Amino acid sequence: MRYLDDVVTLRLDAAKCNGCRMCLTVCPHNVFRMEDKRAVLQTRDACMECGACMLNCAAGALTVRSGVGCASGIINGILRGTDACCDNTSSGCC
Repeated sequence: MRYLDDVVTLRLDAAKCNGCRMCLTVCPHNVFRMEDKRAVLQTRDACMECGACMLNCAAGALTVRSGVGCASGIINGILRGTDACCDNTSSGCC
């Protein structure tokens, strides 16, 4: 599943990746794959920004602003009865 293109806050610092594969284990949307014994982003836009990968990355190779991105915007839109807002800028639409 993909939400919107290029709005995800997920970042991977490949130089810090130790190849433990934990991100592959905990990611519910198969955002990661292994390449040359390190994680790479295969479908970044499928990230729902839950934060599981970052919380389980002992190497500190992953960052994501969970609760502020597209998944949060979609949920807040449903709860408020408004359109989904997946804006990660400071425009304030969410």
